[in-house]
Amino acid sequence: MKHLAIVPGDGIGKEVIDVGMDVLDAVCEISSFDYDGELFDIGSERYLRSGELLTEEDISDLRKKDAIYFGAIGDPRVKPGILEQGILLKMRAVFDQYINLRPVTSWFPLVPLKREVPFDIHFLRENTEDFYMGAGGTFSGAKKEAFVKVQREMYGLEMELKTDSSNGDDFAFEIGLLSRKGVSRFADYAFNYAKARGDNKITLVDKANVCTHIYGMQRAIFEEKSKEYGIKLEYMFVDAMAMAMIVRPETFGTVAVPNLFGDILTDLGAQLQGGLGMGASGNINPKGVSMFEPIHGSAPDIAGQKKANPIAAILAAQLLLENQGYPEEGMMLRRSVRYCLDNGLTTPDLGGKLTTEEVGKAVCKYILEQKK
Repeated sequence: MKHLAIVPGDGIGKEVIDVGMDVLDAVCEISSFDYDGELFDIGSERYLRSGELLTEEDISDLRKKDAIYFGAIGDPRVKPGILEQGILLKMRAVFDQYINLRPVTSWFPLVPLKREVPFDIHFLRENTEDFYMGAGGTFSGAKKEAFVKVQREMYGLEMELKTDSSNGDDFAFEIGLLSRKGVSRFADYAFNYAKARGDNKITLVDKANVCTHIYGMQRAIFEEKSKEYGIKLEYMFVDAMAMAMIVRPETFGTVAVPNLFGDILTDLGAQLQGGLGMGASGNINPKGVSMFEPIHGSAPDIAGQKKANPIAAILAAQLLLENQGYPEEGMMLRRSVRYCLDNGLTTPDLGGKLTTEEVGKAVCKYILEQKK
């Protein structure tokens, strides 16, 4: 019996997670997988009622679970960043979910590329460091003078020093940080993941030609791990990677990428495979509580209209099953998605005419027929 935390969140998150739960129930009927799910009221509605985001009680209760099945977060009534930082990013940090897994698969005929060459890229994004640590600030006046001095010394520039902040010439900065511990465990996971997939190389994406310190250290650690695991390592600058994903996505398998660039590239990947409604992710702590979610947002503009695409939530359930030791059941969900695409059993965003619930019923029917 697996103990799951169910966090539907906001907007269409509730609708697609309902479908995901039905699908997991269907899997229970035909396999040894079984679970109980506890519903958590975490999201905008509670925040607007009580001002609570992610409480200590929430954290304590979530720690007791095997995994978290998460819907979406976001509400136009709440200032951007409050829910995302106070719930989603905090959850990832509290449970040290240092790996973000996002598969990018060629779900034909949805792929917008002219070349119909199959691809299956698995992005492993470092999920706790880089430029997403909140290390930054703003300054002006005397502090600005110190900053300009550093710039002048670094580049040998003749820069005018001004200490008057009344002209609005303030500075803002954000610092990216990588630790040896963080990069080492990220690299270990990536090489083990590639080995399990049968990949003979890892592609490491960075911008080491500009951010020489943090990504230079990352490269050095990955080089050590490459020798240790006996798996090849190739480098791609992030801008070149974005171009290569368009012209030759089939040449990539396991891709390791730092936090900021991973956030961007995986959204590009989602469009390559047919849109955000096809994208699933896992926020993984290999020795703790992991969280699985569709990558789309709460889409308040279509919430309650029964046309939200539930496939990303179903594929997130696939990742959850695989993470919890049920790979065959996970592949069954993947095959069910292929079945729906092949037979036009989709929501309007994919050219179909079914409601969210009807797509879920089609998937459940396919799964239950595997018992016969």
